[in-house]
Amino acid sequence: MPGTPQEVLKMIQDQNIKIIDLKFIDLPGTWQHCSFYYDQIDESSFVDGVPFDGSSIRGWKAINESDMAMVPDPTTAWIDPFCKEPTLSMICSIKEPRTGEWYSRDPRSIAQKAVEYLAQSGIGDTAYFGPEAEFFVFDDVRFDQTENKGYYYVDSVEGRWNSGKEEEGGNLGYKPGYKQGYFPVPPTDTMQDMRTEMLLTMAECGVPIEKHHHEVATGGQNELGFRFATLIEAADYLMTYKYVIKNVAKKYGRTVTFMPKPLFNDNGSGMHTHQSIWKDGQPLFWGDGYANLSKMALHYIGGILKHAPAILAFSNPSTNSYKRLVPGFEAPVNLAYSQGNRSASVRIPLSGTNPKAKRLEFRCPDATSNPYLAFAAMLCAGIDGIKNEIDPGEPLDVDIYDLSPEELSKIPSTPGSLEQALEALEQDNAFLTEGGVFTEDFINNWIEYKLDNEINPMRLRPHPYEFALYYDV
Repeated sequence: MPGTPQEVLKMIQDQNIKIIDLKFIDLPGTWQHCSFYYDQIDESSFVDGVPFDGSSIRGWKAINESDMAMVPDPTTAWIDPFCKEPTLSMICSIKEPRTGEWYSRDPRSIAQKAVEYLAQSGIGDTAYFGPEAEFFVFDDVRFDQTENKGYYYVDSVEGRWNSGKEEEGGNLGYKPGYKQGYFPVPPTDTMQDMRTEMLLTMAECGVPIEKHHHEVATGGQNELGFRFATLIEAADYLMTYKYVIKNVAKKYGRTVTFMPKPLFNDNGSGMHTHQSIWKDGQPLFWGDGYANLSKMALHYIGGILKHAPAILAFSNPSTNSYKRLVPGFEAPVNLAYSQGNRSASVRIPLSGTNPKAKRLEFRCPDATSNPYLAFAAMLCAGIDGIKNEIDPGEPLDVDIYDLSPEELSKIPSTPGSLEQALEALEQDNAFLTEGGVFTEDFINNWIEYKLDNEINPMRLRPHPYEFALYYDV
């Protein structure tokens, strides 16, 4: 993969590439793109950017201040495997073209400021992140919401609910049971070849791949794995991950969702996020404390736990996120840490005696998040914990189901709704604005966007289950 503007331009020339596709992330966390004829991109494009109208991008500029510029990152260049015409793809950050400043509402620029804040703090010079995003693959999805109706319907050949269905050629069974979909072999796992294609295609796009497998839920829950990377790289890889998975699934006549809870009464999809801090090439989270953690690592955990309700406004930013964060489905609802308890929001994975593998895993996030914002918020919370030596308390190594209601009530839990998480963010955001990473304007805009576009619209609409509860009252 190229690493400099000159190498990208040489690649365009050598491979006779005619189309350059520039991608950037909007406020909620979806890729947007615009394709350019190759002669529109030169060395100045990597400094000044390519102009575009930002007024129609969700949560961004007003119509009277709409001029913006996409600045491609040459290290993100890859040939798009889904385009008929050879097309070079690059990920961009956004600049204000009149001032030359990075746009304060651009998520990728905010993430870069978080990395710079870490370096300026003197704590470390590199933050590594490793997200594990789960997803569902369905064969059919339909949904609608009008004044007189509201419904959704999803289906999968693997769905346990289809065990009695008459299927063409006969129903062969092989439907994973509810909560029994972890690691089955074919023919129960019908998605082996498709996941392999997803994984290898990701590698073609520069993502450092590791593995793939079926996940716990029935109905086609899966996960692919890629290696940890620096904060910006990890977020870039995750966006490529989602892009590749959705497009490969479409080739197979299937559809993908990263919704945290598309199915009732089975496991939801999370995005457990591994993280660590290094300095001068050395890991800083290894030590002689609990689970071989350093004091710095424990203080980082303290920051994550203290600010978790506010972090979740970014890491779990959908109303659907909180249908996953409920007890009984391996969901990390307890704001505590542990080396083995998967209901704790922070877990310390096994790393043997290798200091370089020592990390923590924040288990709350899901892939509806904008990864640049979510990772930046986690890093800011961890830095705050280190700077202020926040004590994470005692680890939660007991089986929570053995605890009495009185004991359980003493363990803080995650917010019960997106609205509660936004309220926490409104009250607790100084750790984000410290170092100028997030601006007050950005935080206020985020809260307003979520209220206006997600929470309030949900409030206004009757839920299908309300008819079962109340129609005949």
